[in-house]
Amino acid sequence: MRPVRQSETVNAQVFDALRTAVITGELQPGTLHSVQTLATQLGVSRTPVREALIKMAQHGMVRFERNRGVRVLQTSLHDLEEVFALRLLLEPPATRRACTLLDAAGRRELRRVHQAMERAARAEDEFRMWEHDRRFHAVLLEASGNTRLAGVVDGLRDMVLRRGVSTAGSSRGLADIVAEHTAVLERVEAGDADGAATAMRAHVLHTAELLIAQEAGAAVDVDLGWTAP
Repeated sequence: MRPVRQSETVNAQVFDALRTAVITGELQPGTLHSVQTLATQLGVSRTPVREALIKMAQHGMVRFERNRGVRVLQTSLHDLEEVFALRLLLEPPATRRACTLLDAAGRRELRRVHQAMERAARAEDEFRMWEHDRRFHAVLLEASGNTRLAGVVDGLRDMVLRRGVSTAGSSRGLADIVAEHTAVLERVEAGDADGAATAMRAHVLHTAELLIAQEAGAAVDVDLGWTAP
């Protein structure tokens, strides 16, 4: 991890640096770390590091262990199933509502992010692709009018990324992933709230089916419980 530059946004920078380190595997699952060591590595005081770790613990990314430090947690296959069950409950209705509330500026931002996804896919830049993918979903979640929803789903996505797995290059290509987002964008731009929700559900469900089957090591029937059809 690179040292973090001191600024008014130091807390956000520390959180992003630590979260990225966990997601990329720089801080590996099961490993134990002290707040002081992480603070020294980032070039900041203990306070923003501890605050970031508390937030990460709330997201299920780490666990504080008394008199020992902070342990990076591993995501299980069952965790993946629960994450996608929750996303299927939350994101389609949020997309439906966002479609009715998005103003012209919001639609422009969604198009801009989608174009950035296309460029990243063409360049085969998976890291940038996931950054723009995250932002695409966040624009819709934020537009739904629920200020907490984007943060909740963002934390759920981190649990998947923390496992260090992706369908990109394994079960589908980056262009295929962009195409699923294109279907959502087209319905939003057409003002078709139900169609946008259906496209979002299809995208999240397809991702779940591919990822869970991939991680299980075989073709499996994905049972996400009581999510609505």
